[in-house]
Amino acid sequence: MKKLVFAVIAVCCMASFTQKKITWIAIGDSITYLNEHTDETGNRISKGYMTRVVEKLPHIQYVNQGHNGWTSGGIAAEIEKLGIVKADVYSIFLGTNDWWQGRPIGTLADYQNNTGNKTVYGSFRIIISKLRSLNSHAKIILITPMQRGDFVYIANMANNAYGSYKGKNGQQLSQFAAAIAAIGEYEKIPVADLYNKSGITLKNMVKYKRLKDPQTGAYKNYRFPAYVNIPFDPATDEYPYPAGAINMTYDGLHPSDKGYTVIADMLVKILKKVDK
Repeated sequence: MKKLVFAVIAVCCMASFTQKKITWIAIGDSITYLNEHTDETGNRISKGYMTRVVEKLPHIQYVNQGHNGWTSGGIAAEIEKLGIVKADVYSIFLGTNDWWQGRPIGTLADYQNNTGNKTVYGSFRIIISKLRSLNSHAKIILITPMQRGDFVYIANMANNAYGSYKGKNGQQLSQFAAAIAAIGEYEKIPVADLYNKSGITLKNMVKYKRLKDPQTGAYKNYRFPAYVNIPFDPATDEYPYPAGAINMTYDGLHPSDKGYTVIADMLVKILKKVDK
């Protein structure tokens, strides 16, 4: 009889410590996409933020819905064709490409009134409405874009872009982050504010940018903000971010292992709360 009682207690204890399996769909751009495509980084990263999250929270299974180069407008336009299915948790990590492509942010009223896919606010309304139609009880997490330095694509240096230290189309990247945070506040859903709270900044995107000194033609390592006014010619110059320049990013925009760890740690804190 005592053995039976102990067995029942043991089973109950095991059941109480068994966590429910959770399905997480991560929607995003290249920063999300690269989790399964580390070869496209020149193998400068070993794993992305989703893999790092589930290593710490193994009861979570993720699906990568990252789309290289896409905006929130692109996701909203194709939302019915992406194969996004019912899940327990959805995260939305978009905005940096919206800024670079000069999409209008709009206003919170665009979100509230579902005015369509003409503004970032309107795009997020379309995306979030779709997710809620799949599972009205799902938890949704918003992730703001990171700050960004000068981006130079490791596989094609002609693909490059200046950083968030200046505006694009009259808009600052910080405004896109603020819009996403405003949606989170309006909807009472958690926001991982990478722009303001991750500690990833223009100063630590990279340790330096290696460029030719305009006076001597010799290569020098320039830290931010000194590199901002030094010209870079993708047709003749060497890749400006050698391995020694890697810090929070490996190319001025996309996170390094160090940067992905920061993102994952912020999401783990939120997902632990979502679990409860």
